[in-house]
Amino acid sequence: MAQRRSTLPSYALSVLTTMVLAGAATPIPAVAASSASTRSTVTAVPTTGVRFVNITGVGVVLKANVVAPATTGQYPAIIFPASWGLNDLEYLAQAKALAARGYVVVSYTPRGWWSSGGEIDTAGPKDMADLTKVIDWTIANTGTDPTRIGAGGISYGAGLSLLGSAFDPRIRAVAVMSGWTDLTYSLYADSTRHQQSSGLLKLAADLLGNAGPELTGKLNDFAANRNIDEIITWAGVRSAASYLNEINANQPAVLIANAWGDSFFPPNQLIDFYGRLTGPKRLELRPGDHAIAEFTGILGLENEVWTNVYRWFDQHLAGIDTGISQEPPVLLRPHNAAVETYPNWPAPQTRRYGLGEIRWIDGTGLLGGAPSSGWSKGLPTDRDTTANGGVVLLTNGVAAFTGKLPEVWLPSVDRLRAGVWAAQRPSTTQRIRGIPKLHLEVTGAAARGTLVAYLYDLDLLGNAKLITHAPVTWLGTGSGSRSVDVNLTATAYNLPAGHSLTLVVDTVDPLYYDENAAGGTITIGGGSYLDVPLV
Repeated sequence: MAQRRSTLPSYALSVLTTMVLAGAATPIPAVAASSASTRSTVTAVPTTGVRFVNITGVGVVLKANVVAPATTGQYPAIIFPASWGLNDLEYLAQAKALAARGYVVVSYTPRGWWSSGGEIDTAGPKDMADLTKVIDWTIANTGTDPTRIGAGGISYGAGLSLLGSAFDPRIRAVAVMSGWTDLTYSLYADSTRHQQSSGLLKLAADLLGNAGPELTGKLNDFAANRNIDEIITWAGVRSAASYLNEINANQPAVLIANAWGDSFFPPNQLIDFYGRLTGPKRLELRPGDHAIAEFTGILGLENEVWTNVYRWFDQHLAGIDTGISQEPPVLLRPHNAAVETYPNWPAPQTRRYGLGEIRWIDGTGLLGGAPSSGWSKGLPTDRDTTANGGVVLLTNGVAAFTGKLPEVWLPSVDRLRAGVWAAQRPSTTQRIRGIPKLHLEVTGAAARGTLVAYLYDLDLLGNAKLITHAPVTWLGTGSGSRSVDVNLTATAYNLPAGHSLTLVVDTVDPLYYDENAAGGTITIGGGSYLDVPLV
């Protein structure tokens, strides 16, 4: 599919290109000196204009652009593969700013997208070979120091860059913004297919790229819920977690930045991957949805994520002491608290909240104490409630800018369709940090089924803010009793004094496909509990 380079895939990219080409983009400022120690400052250097080039990949031509320091010499280089559905214009603001800091910057459109040749490989072996070819071209055609090469990007570009560091040891630093480490988890977290996010990925591929029979077949199989083993194998080849040993052997410096509410690549996979990295590493999590936290940086505006990306590259490629290596490597921006840093992923105390019998007077059970027995709550399998995870990109994206989490008035949650359990109101703030884990004892369920759990902050007026949620699906061979465990999406949230931690469980959420047969019932019973990580 031949697309004109000047045609833009979305309104956001239209804004970006207009700002950059009009000269309105403002480069992110040099790193400020820290009071903790003396840092080297970055002095701006003259740069070349944007030069559009063709780079020969493996059997295809890749469209790319280059911005570099104007003075002859050897410089560190950064490779930016474009995001899913976008092209090499995406990073012009960052390319100009980085070139002014003394970097050669090459941005390229991966195969199958826009005017680059071939079919979309979805971060497969051909994409990895192309990335190596781009590095070869950069060394041969620019003033690049081959010992100081980095790669980074947002979303698809992030995944390509991290995977590339497993296959090409010349990549010494990586910036992974809103990327994935486990594509199987991204598609099938807790065996539940993600409906809205996969639909948007397919729409972009159909409109803006050459999906080809492989990707088209996998997406069609995913939607139809068939050939699951083949999709999992295909996704495993495209997951950095599959090549962790190779990445650890190459020892690139890896910065991972993501959002608590990323509806494409939920952060639990990143936390696990970060913990198993052995080289220089950094993990940053902030409020928002996919690519939201770093979005203003794409427009050339000052942005916290991009500032730390620049510091990371300066530290590990340019030889500038920015201080980032001496800082605690885990940075968390909670939903409703100031930034916190930790030497490792937090290891909080776990508080177990047993699920108790539902009271007939208000249809709510007690959340707290030891798990109790002798009660049950039936949930219809084909009835939604007002409790939901929102709309992909929009709900958590808006929350990132407004600071207001998705909210529901708890009395509006139909107790005939959902189980609701509310904890006693604490006298002090409860600091939730980590991955809440829900264990449910289920009886009378079909062989296949889906539940969705929501954890809320409930105030005195019945307003409930969504702290985190997750679906869980079981794919058994027989009906009856079973234990169901689900890790809710990682979060950082301060439950205010006087508010109630509240759990809602139902069977339908528009974000996800479910495996429930119409007209059935799933019964939750005694022995169920919620483990909440508190610091």
